[in-house]
Amino acid sequence: MDFFIADTHFGHDKIRAKRGFVSVEEMDEMLIGNWNCRVSNQDHIYIAGDLMYRNVRPAVDYLSRLNGKKHLIIGNHDRAWMRTVNLSDWFEEVGFVIEGDRKGSYFTVCHYPMMDWYRRRHGAHLIYGHIHNNTTDPYFNFLQTMPQAYNAGVDVNGFKPVTLQELIHNTARYRDRLGTYRNA
Repeated sequence: MDFFIADTHFGHDKIRAKRGFVSVEEMDEMLIGNWNCRVSNQDHIYIAGDLMYRNVRPAVDYLSRLNGKKHLIIGNHDRAWMRTVNLSDWFEEVGFVIEGDRKGSYFTVCHYPMMDWYRRRHGAHLIYGHIHNNTTDPYFNFLQTMPQAYNAGVDVNGFKPVTLQELIHNTARYRDRLGTYRNA
């Protein structure tokens, strides 16, 4: 099975505070527990960036505890910790954009939301991160007009990895709640 996740920010105290956790350890342990409850070592998990940031614990301490065949899409906060590990030991692939095809369902994963992507006009999905649950930036309303674009950020997906079908469902529910969804 394929799972998607973004913006975990393991080890990041500023994000911990915004999320309302008492400590970084509490946030990290909840995220790791949620991850491993859903993802087995046979599953593929696409990480749409910002896996860790300003983490005090070594990156391998996190990576060794996370289940799944990991695919890393590089986010703006990943470069520092990436220099501390041999990426090929932990990831199936690493890139700024990763495209996939599962039984005729195409997807593009990028840390940043994009206006267009490969096979969009043929039903392909865009899975992104970066914006967390931010609804105030000017691009937010535009993103809501893109029916095949989904935010994989933990802040809008129950702090856990989700399947493509769950992303589609969560995004539709979120857009309905905001009253901003329009078919483009």
